[in-house]
Amino acid sequence: MDLDTFFVSVERLVNPCLEGKPVIVGGMSDRGVVSTCSYEARRFGVHSAMPMRMARQLCGQAVFIRGDMELYSRYSRLVTDIIADRAPVYEKMSIDEHYLDLTGMDRFHDCQLWSHELRQTIIKETGLPISFGLSENKTVAKIATGQAKPNGELEVPTPYINTFLDPLSVQKIPMVGEKTYAMLHSMGVEKIGTLRRLPPLAVERAMGKHGLDIWKKANGHDSTPVCPYQERKSISKERTFEQDTIDVAAIRQCLARMVESLGFDLRSQGKLTGCVTVKIRYSNFDTHDMQQRIPYTYNRRMMIRLIGVRFSELVSGAPQLALFDDNMELTSLYSAVDRIKMRFGEQIIHRAAG
Repeated sequence: MDLDTFFVSVERLVNPCLEGKPVIVGGMSDRGVVSTCSYEARRFGVHSAMPMRMARQLCGQAVFIRGDMELYSRYSRLVTDIIADRAPVYEKMSIDEHYLDLTGMDRFHDCQLWSHELRQTIIKETGLPISFGLSENKTVAKIATGQAKPNGELEVPTPYINTFLDPLSVQKIPMVGEKTYAMLHSMGVEKIGTLRRLPPLAVERAMGKHGLDIWKKANGHDSTPVCPYQERKSISKERTFEQDTIDVAAIRQCLARMVESLGFDLRSQGKLTGCVTVKIRYSNFDTHDMQQRIPYTYNRRMMIRLIGVRFSELVSGAPQLALFDDNMELTSLYSAVDRIKMRFGEQIIHRAAG
């Protein structure tokens, strides 16, 4: 199940005047990127992750919105709660996408009818358009969902999987990005059916194990299970000083180091946070949690024993530095830093401020 143009749909609930207009949500500066856009804007060639400057050139008449992650997270939780109340097993893949496993339900229910009724319930109770694809595994169901959009539903029974997949572009296969598509295109492979008919060893020789995984998906094979959803609510770090301190510079440095480490954890797990809490414990063990921006200096003239940072209200989502103010330079920088940390360890490189 995949919510259609989720951020735009939420904005239209708040402001019905946006209905039918091209709407683009993302960073407002020219260096920002498009987070999502309406189907009306897509007709002009606008798409997610496009530089905002280019989006303005393609569709200058669009309504541009900075976006409200807190609002989107709230609606995402509404949808998740409805699914959790009815589905036997579900996995929340991102802020707007869920996988449901209905294995065994077909003995008691018409799975297509049950899914239809669930979709109608979500639409009725949230006002959000949502699409679903129903098939025997994640890959085919996801592709079917894409074909069902906008605001539709599509079942692909097992005997008809190849018939459904064959005429579609290989770009429809999950894991096929621009570079993979360019390689397949250079091999004369544009349709899923063409890829399906290639010898698997030839695909593996040309593209490695990644190519073999894509070949399996082209054949409608995917054994990836739907993992029961158990969302981690928060991540945090604390530091108790060996000696209580009032050295504000050292405290700021420690906070910066902890926030940098938590940010790396979020990006590694594909998470976004909706709340930041700063914890301070004074030398008399008086402890304060501040769930808002803290002042540059502390009012109390007392030694500090412990400080900590917690990110909570976590949701799955594409890792981003700032959801609506990303620019390609910073994104590339942090991607490179993350790759270094994943290869050599988190402690290998830090911001100077930490």
